[in-house]
Amino acid sequence: MPTAKRENRRILPNRKKKTISRYLKKYGAQVETVIMDMSHSFKLAVREALDRPLIIADRFHYCRYVYWALDQVRRNEQAVWSDYDRKKCKRMRRIFYKKKEELSAKERWYLNRYLQKSETLKKAYELKEAFCRWLERAKENGAEGILQTKEELHKFYQRVEESGIEAFQRCVRTLRDWEMEILNSFIFGYTNGFLEGINNHTKVMKRNAYGFRNFERARARILLTYKYKRIGVHVG
Repeated sequence: MPTAKRENRRILPNRKKKTISRYLKKYGAQVETVIMDMSHSFKLAVREALDRPLIIADRFHYCRYVYWALDQVRRNEQAVWSDYDRKKCKRMRRIFYKKKEELSAKERWYLNRYLQKSETLKKAYELKEAFCRWLERAKENGAEGILQTKEELHKFYQRVEESGIEAFQRCVRTLRDWEMEILNSFIFGYTNGFLEGINNHTKVMKRNAYGFRNFERARARILLTYKYKRIGVHVG
């Protein structure tokens, strides 16, 4: 979550609405734009603390709802397969996420095999592909073509409803709730990619330390790591 001054960056002790709202009221007076994951508590805190900010849903976070839906369908369908196919499909689950043109010949063979075993899985995969096509067109349309992007998104909603796949229908309900913020991501083009990289690095530090018992020490370790990361030594 961006703040007006670089020196005001903080690592908060939790994700609670009260904590976030208090922080933003103290440091976010000049914040006009907020890029966030799709957390309702975050959105409520931002709206409570700031004066009508522009909220943008981060692309990574709303795209993963579609992949989560596909993964749920895969797990449900493979549960009734033979042990070999169930375990093999689980190990090769990445073939459902990759672009078709990036699949090797072996991966394409397995993809076709598993799609032929389940009509529901095939429909779910086609829905994922339809969403990816929408995403690429939305990027090309940009701010100028936002009405077309919105119209095509509604067509995707309709296709999901017609499919009858509950996992995707739940996904679409979430996308509808965040539709304005999702469309804002194409109008303004901001993402949280840089901060997500920091978050992932922080999680790796936490795992390597087998967790931290003291929050203040954990925060100091994280801040020192990023402050001195160009020196080439490990602090802490």
